[in-house]
Amino acid sequence: MEKELEYYNKFEDSLQLELLKLCNSIGMLDQTLAESDDITEKWNDYATPYMSDAIGEINDYPEVTIAWPAYMGMAVAWWWDKDWLANMDQPYTAFYGKEGYDDMDDHIMANILGYEFNGEIDKKFRSTLFSCAEKTISIIMKEDVEPGSEKAFYILARAMKVMYKIGAALQLKHMGYKYTKMGN
Repeated sequence: MEKELEYYNKFEDSLQLELLKLCNSIGMLDQTLAESDDITEKWNDYATPYMSDAIGEINDYPEVTIAWPAYMGMAVAWWWDKDWLANMDQPYTAFYGKEGYDDMDDHIMANILGYEFNGEIDKKFRSTLFSCAEKTISIIMKEDVEPGSEKAFYILARAMKVMYKIGAALQLKHMGYKYTKMGN
């Protein structure tokens, strides 16, 4: 059990590093992932309902399914910045658009974040998140995990968490936050 946990932790850390490098190479993030415990821990509230939605979609829409948590992370970062006390209890369904799960990205970008559809910011974020989703899928495929297995589920869950954190970091950077090391 401990060996499996070590494997999943290593996978998560490695994936996060690779996506951070990718986002840095296109000028969307710096070398270090900006994050807040409030934002990161909020994933725990959304992971189970998201995975329930995602499992049925992953085979037909892998990039979408991998990318959606990043949009969720962006929304949570925005809520955190604007008024965390008022927004910290937002339910998972707050991410749903008119078509529920299917248009989550459009809803988050336009109705939560207020970005103009097809505007410069919208396009840049969507392109970045699509690239991150493709990179994530490539990295998952290299793990050579049996589809539908317990291991595949846990790899996917860890990938979703990383994408959520990447999305939050992208939004934090866009809002002007930057990572500053404290202390010595």
